Amino acid sequence: MPKIDDCCETKEPFRIGLSKEKSLHAAMKEWYALPGDQFEVNVAGYFIDIVRSGQDSDKPLLIEIQTGNFTKIRRKLLRLLPEYRIRLVYPIPREKWILRITAEGEVKSRRRSPKTGTVNDLFRELIRIPDLIVDPNFSIEVVLTSEEHIWCEDGQGSWRRKGVSIKDRRLLSVFERIALFTKEDFLGFLPSELPYPFSNKDLAAGRGCTIDQARKITYCLRKMDILMEAGKYRNELLFNFKSPPQI
Repeated sequence: MPKIDDCCETKEPFRIGLSKEKSLHAAMKEWYALPGDQFEVNVAGYFIDIVRSGQDSDKPLLIEIQTGNFTKIRRKLLRLLPEYRIRLVYPIPREKWILRITAEGEVKSRRRSPKTGTVNDLFRELIRIPDLIVDPNFSIEVVLTSEEHIWCEDGQGSWRRKGVSIKDRRLLSVFERIALFTKEDFLGFLPSELPYPFSNKDLAAGRGCTIDQARKITYCLRKMDILMEAGKYRNELLFNFKSPPQI
């Protein structure tokens, strides 16, 4: 079994030079952890959020909490997957509260955002690593959350927010966990009423998502060898199963 560095931390208060760790990331680690888990373990030169031993395998499970930008973690995954089981935990805010503060830290307002996240939002990031789903050592768990986002009127943020910066994300509660451990688990993103072959427009209507989200879903499912292009209807690509699904 690959050797993990002996200098690991057990489930104690987090102390990772941790001043740079965002609130959501730290809270997700604490929420996801089980007794006996180890934190911030050096594995092959990479620090891993949680290392979990046992669970019917001689390989430890490496758990990475990724709150965004899967591109940043791709190199780490490619390096470690040949030897280790890895689970990527991705929180998506189904409910979001906006706490607006001044540059001096004074609270100005708190409101609920009209935007609601769904599991479809996973594909916004999954398009960076869809090929890894077919690796038997890799799995993803989506966690639908309630979060509070801290907006600061410091003039340093995006022009879309008129200079307001997003300073932090805080975990309030968890609604649901969605395990995607094999590529067959992704068949659930294809509604049973879909015609075959189908277009992105058909998929968007069936899932109640946007065309852009549907395009990302079909792109990822093609990279997983679940779907293939099956011609065109007018200017729309059509898709069908690459082989009969094993369900």
